[in-house]
Order: sequence, then C-alpha cells, then structure tokens
Amino acid sequence: MKILNETFGGDILTGEKTKKIEINNKWCKGCGICYNLCPKGVYDKDEFGKVVIKNSEACTGCRICEDHCPDYCIKIGG
Repeated sequence: MKILNETFGGDILTGEKTKKIEINNKWCKGCGICYNLCPKGVYDKDEFGKVVIKNSEACTGCRICEDHCPDYCIKIGG
C-alpha cells in the first residue's frame, strides 16, 4: 500500500503547527473529484490519473477533498 504524507500550515483554532494530508494511492481510482473540487489547487494527477500532492502549503484544511472522495483515500488531519 502506497501512502503519501505531507504536512501543511497550522490550525488557527488549536494552535497546532502541522497537519497531514494522507493519500492512499492503492484505494484511489483516479476519478479526479479531489483535484477538481480543491479550491486551492493542492492536488494534481500522476501519469495514471491518480491524485498526487502538488502544493501542500496551500491547503486550508477545508476537507472538501476528504468529504467527497468516494474511495476514502484522502485523510486530512494530524
């Protein structure tokens, strides 16, 4: 199982300095929902159409990608 991890920004409410974006590429079917819905352009697709993290620093932690992923392969958290 290939899992990509990246840290990003901070959490205003908790004061936590880092959070993670976790992507389980084994579960990803390459539907494109996450990179098409992301308002900050955090994601892109690889040569197989599966999600990759392009710009983790831009992530606001809105969880649109996590909430809409039909395969539950994206997790935003600490």
